[in-house]
Amino acid sequence: MANFITRHIPNSITCCNLFSGCIATSFAFTGDMERALLFIIIGAIFDFFDGMSARLLHVSSPMGKELDSLADVFTFGFAPAMMVAFSLSTANYPAALLPAQDYIPYLAFFLVVFSALRLAKFNIDKRQTSSFIGLPTPANALFWAALIVDFPPSWENSKVVVPAFLLLICLSCWLMIAEIPMFALKFKQWGWKGNEVKYGFLLFCIPVLLLFRISGIALIIACYVFLSIAVDFYQRRSAPTKD
Repeated sequence: MANFITRHIPNSITCCNLFSGCIATSFAFTGDMERALLFIIIGAIFDFFDGMSARLLHVSSPMGKELDSLADVFTFGFAPAMMVAFSLSTANYPAALLPAQDYIPYLAFFLVVFSALRLAKFNIDKRQTSSFIGLPTPANALFWAALIVDFPPSWENSKVVVPAFLLLICLSCWLMIAEIPMFALKFKQWGWKGNEVKYGFLLFCIPVLLLFRISGIALIIACYVFLSIAVDFYQRRSAPTKD
């Protein structure tokens, strides 16, 4: 009996992630962005602990891996895309884009498409056991959700918002499938040596969140991307060259 319960703990946590994504999406449909962000964050917490529990309990399974990806597509793909689509549907459009105003919000759903592509790639990519190749879907979701919730009020009626959002959608989609190594907050051991970047990044996050609160989440994700690129560049430069 105990073994049966233990075996199903990770998948149960994954289902909680999916359930959180469903609730986040329902709030996004009604324009309640704060609660949508809250349940995306809750989903991200469940997403963190389902993999950790599977490793600790030694009950990893192919089904768990597939279920995790399906849950992530909804929580970190569809939910934030719905938030973006709703925001684009209520935005102030420049004259050049007014003829397409009714259709442009649907472009937000490319975030779902590329989230699915990124997750499918992750499932078959053996290089991503201890780090990531491309922007993880939870990070992308948290960036968009935080950006929308804490968007500067002075910019809400600006006509540059829609073009800026469309450019950011293109950038997000590319980053999710790009061949860019990005570090993961996974620890094989808890010592400082070998985890300098991870601990340094976590220490950086604390004052940013205290100072900027919700918008600090978007800032942290942006810094995560730049730091990952910088670390990869440094490692390539310092790697011994072959004669």
